[in-house]
Amino acid sequence: MAKNILITGASSGIGEALALHYAKSGVDNLFICGRNEARLNEVKEKCLKHGINVHSKIIDVCDRNKVKDWLEECEKIAPLNIIYANAGVSTGEEIPENIFNTFNINVMGTLNVVVPATEIFKNRKDKEKTIVITASIAGYHGLPSCPSYSASKACIKAYGEALRGSLRKYGIKVCVICPGFVRSRITDKNTCPMPFFMEADKAANIIATRVNKNIGLIAFPWPMRFVTWLMSILPNRFSDFIYERLPHKV
Repeated sequence: MAKNILITGASSGIGEALALHYAKSGVDNLFICGRNEARLNEVKEKCLKHGINVHSKIIDVCDRNKVKDWLEECEKIAPLNIIYANAGVSTGEEIPENIFNTFNINVMGTLNVVVPATEIFKNRKDKEKTIVITASIAGYHGLPSCPSYSASKACIKAYGEALRGSLRKYGIKVCVICPGFVRSRITDKNTCPMPFFMEADKAANIIATRVNKNIGLIAFPWPMRFVTWLMSILPNRFSDFIYERLPHKV
């Protein structure tokens, strides 16, 4: 079992659930970060109850230099085995400020974690090196209800899938997560129907189990994966027809 885990965006949602999952499983060191100090401290206290070492950091993943420095600091404390590039946001209203914020955090914020993680792992000869990127089922096809969010997740989904092959020669594993609707601060704000809604702890168990098995694309639940995949291969006139008749956010 991996001993030292790092998770960005660990103050809520999937990130929080993953932190608790690994704390309960008895890892040696858990490194977590987030932007909200109160929520992150609450997650840290919950994890500490399981008798593990928890190192927390208030950090904005959009700050490339600070993220790089933090990863290198964590690596010095304990060689990292799994690095989760998990921090992400929803767009809300599609206005310029929110659009740029979505791409800055979901795309550039992910790169700010993955790029230094890759360099750290390249310098090690062991095999316990995994990078996990949190994309979304929404990344399978551009969704009219959330253009910026689905596009940003499509970008990092493709990036992660490509990295899996290119980093294999360095013994670095790459997994991409594409969850459907999972309880989080993002889904709490949704006003649209959320089929196959899943609690965060169940999602974390699925993710951690499949990461441990080195599954390249971890997309769930399977009915949503099938539907979004099908939409991605249909001619536009058919997908347009379907999307026009789906409920929209209000």
